[in-house]
Amino acid sequence: MLWTLSAIPWMCSPYQMLWVHFIAVYIVSGFICMLLFFEYKYISSKRISYFYSSEPQPHHFTILVHSIPTSSSNSISDSVERFFSELYPSTYLSHVVVRRTGKIHSLVSEAKKLYKRVTQLRSDPTRQKRMNRGISGIFRQKTNVIEEYQKKLENIEESVRFKQSEASLAGEEARAAFVFFRSRLGAATAFHIKQSVNPTHWITEFAPEPRDVYWPFFSESFMRRWISKLVVVVVCTLFTISFLLPVVFVQGLTNLNELEILFPFLTSLLSIKFFSQIVTGYLPSLILQLFLKVVPPAMKFLSSIQGYISHSDIEMSASRKVLWFTVWNVFFASVFSGSILSMLQAILDPKNIPAKLAVAVPAQASFFITYVVTQGWTSVSSELFRVIPFLFCRITRLFTSPDEDEFEVPSIPYHKDIPRVLFFGLLGITYFFLAPLILPFLLAYFCLAYIIYRNQFINVYAPKYDTAGKFWPVIHNSMIFSLVLMQIIAVGIFALKKLSMASTLAMPLPVLTLLFNEYCRKRFLPIFVAYSAESLIKKDRQDQTGATMTQFYENLVNAYKDPALLPLPYLPNYDNLQTPLIPQA
Repeated sequence: MLWTLSAIPWMCSPYQMLWVHFIAVYIVSGFICMLLFFEYKYISSKRISYFYSSEPQPHHFTILVHSIPTSSSNSISDSVERFFSELYPSTYLSHVVVRRTGKIHSLVSEAKKLYKRVTQLRSDPTRQKRMNRGISGIFRQKTNVIEEYQKKLENIEESVRFKQSEASLAGEEARAAFVFFRSRLGAATAFHIKQSVNPTHWITEFAPEPRDVYWPFFSESFMRRWISKLVVVVVCTLFTISFLLPVVFVQGLTNLNELEILFPFLTSLLSIKFFSQIVTGYLPSLILQLFLKVVPPAMKFLSSIQGYISHSDIEMSASRKVLWFTVWNVFFASVFSGSILSMLQAILDPKNIPAKLAVAVPAQASFFITYVVTQGWTSVSSELFRVIPFLFCRITRLFTSPDEDEFEVPSIPYHKDIPRVLFFGLLGITYFFLAPLILPFLLAYFCLAYIIYRNQFINVYAPKYDTAGKFWPVIHNSMIFSLVLMQIIAVGIFALKKLSMASTLAMPLPVLTLLFNEYCRKRFLPIFVAYSAESLIKKDRQDQTGATMTQFYENLVNAYKDPALLPLPYLPNYDNLQTPLIPQA
């Protein structure tokens, strides 16, 4: 009995209680890996099921070919026709050459604006009378404003037809083309096989959905695509590093001593407890949130000039950029007090990374709890009310006067919402054993996010493209990174607390997690890159018994026509423009 009582203080010592954290790290790591495995498996099966149950889709029979070699004797269209007819005589169907239509797109956009003005004036005669007045109440000549706009539309029509005629010339052909095949297997075969001895020529990739095509940017050569990617990487790196300046400023607000040195006139105010709590607690997160508002649009713009030819690829690339930007500038910069030298020292001395993280990460727990409240709760609440989009829409209508019946249904901004949710997942995984107090705040955020985003998906947003779950690998990789980061911090914490046995036993965890990730990459990732030959052949055989494939092939040839080369339905002479100017290649 005495031995048992004397053992109780030993069992309850702080160092021995760390074994509870050690066990929790192993249990949570295994549980998250199990969830990731089953979720990857589920989404993969849903992707295949969706493929089997869908009707024939144009992008399943189409590939995009770029870096087409030029010839003085043949046009791009003739080169594509000859090349694929010789290599794939039984499966090749047709092709459409991409043309340079940047100027036509701007004219079409201007025509749409004028058409909206004319429609508004016709539906509101009182506005037409107001438009006939000059500035400061001076009447100008009683000219019919609608006739003026119609005349402008006619001029734009002539310009569009002229530009379309120019685009039909061989000199306006870009070195890219959509190539159509009679079967899914034929398109997949052409995609996976190198087409030329020169690997920088005849580069193939799967075509996106017709509505997903990003027409403004089509790289003409392998070198141009490579240079554009290199430039974007450099710009993203410089942008990420330069953003450390506002992070340093925000982190300075969390330190009262530094504030009193930088702003001596605030000493009396900072002595007030309520004011100091606002300045050091809520204000830094709010300022950081305002700075971060410019990041998603900037990253999406950089992704759009990187050479991607679909909106979904641009969104996916922007999501990755925003996520790693947030991890670097919000997590690591905040943890290391915004000092780039501290971060570089940690990177250049990898042996001491666990120890440095073990000291720095727990010290910022209160900041990240406040960050979850200010950034997480407010963002998910604003998503429900959509106040900013509503105000922007009302202000825009005052200047553009669009028709009340026209309303463009919004789509979810993946590059804004996915990185935010994943970053909060990183905070939860990282801090669950360091500062468990953050978990109720994160739980409240995820519960609200589930309810609100479910409502938005059902009642507000409409998908502009369908990728059949291709965003999931981004989420999976982010969760793996969060797990490995948490495990490295755990190794440093146990070593810092002189619990060498726990630190040694925790070292295999990052290796095991990376091995699990590699298994998932081998097992599931190929399903998200391309469909298997088994699936393609099975689906092709199902379609052979259908009576609609002939009509589908006829529509397939017209599926990837550039909208700028089609007649505008709202021009005055639209009845005479039912056929496109550009003949099908």
